Amino acid sequence: MRIQYEGLALPVTKRFIDALIKAIEPHREPLAEFVCVNFRDPKYSAEAGGYHPVEILLTGTSGRYDICYITDFCYAGIGDCAELVKSLDFEFIAGTFQDMTGYYPIETAREIYPMWEDNFLSYWLDMGVFEVEVS
Repeated sequence: MRIQYEGLALPVTKRFIDALIKAIEPHREPLAEFVCVNFRDPKYSAEAGGYHPVEILLTGTSGRYDICYITDFCYAGIGDCAELVKSLDFEFIAGTFQDMTGYYPIETAREIYPMWEDNFLSYWLDMGVFEVEVS
């Protein structure tokens, strides 16, 4: 399996791609057009906080994939009114970046993306806080 990461608008690292491939390979259908990977902290809640859920969608065929989007979710609101919303959304195919304040060209995220990726990899690989589901 190969995930294209060179030449993207954001500096996606080989470490990120290698970890993603390692998580996907045992679960992926060989001819799957889309691969969706969900990362969940089972303890995350609106009341207690925790590590934000993340969803990554890849598209492609025959073992070569492109990153469609990486979305980091968080709870917004209080108590029973809290709902899961997009906190950060890196839309590679659409060329947009969304945070809680609005939509921007994806290049706007060139400074925040490396921090997000580094934190995410630490939570996932070093601390093991996420359950990973591949579909």
